[in-house]
Amino acid sequence: MTPETVPDATFHLRLRNDALGGPNPFEWKAVTSGEIFRDRRVVLFALPGAFTPACSESHLPGYERLHDDFTALGVDRVICLAVNDAFVMLQWAKAQGIEKVFMLPDGNGDFTRLMGMLVDRRQQGMGLRSWRYSMLVDDGRIVKVFAEPDRRDNPSGVGVQASSAETMLAFLKDRA
Repeated sequence: MTPETVPDATFHLRLRNDALGGPNPFEWKAVTSGEIFRDRRVVLFALPGAFTPACSESHLPGYERLHDDFTALGVDRVICLAVNDAFVMLQWAKAQGIEKVFMLPDGNGDFTRLMGMLVDRRQQGMGLRSWRYSMLVDDGRIVKVFAEPDRRDNPSGVGVQASSAETMLAFLKDRA
């Protein structure tokens, strides 16, 4: 069952700090759900994992491509969440040329578990991962969730239909 508000979780980010100098000028920063969602209208989409086919070919690129359409409809931030660590999320964003979507690592899967979206993908050697979904969040309150159907452990794959950028954009346009 999906909660009515975003769950309290802490995310571990690596943020650039040029004052550190050197080839790796990044530092750890713990950020809470409250800091991410408070006083903001957010579109968050969650996916099984960085560098995986559907995530890399359609899900993430779709939200990046339509980012400006979301902001034109009053969305403050578009977030991609995956049960991957900050290092993987950074490299995936670089590889995909992501400049607008905020990459949010849920490395421990805490947020995903509290959302009721953590699934077992061990049969594919992926461990625990997020089910594919998107949601509109207004000041921490979950307004709408679009989850791919038939959420279950160890699916052979999970399509991108219900949680696509186009589906979320159509929903927002209907509300405007």
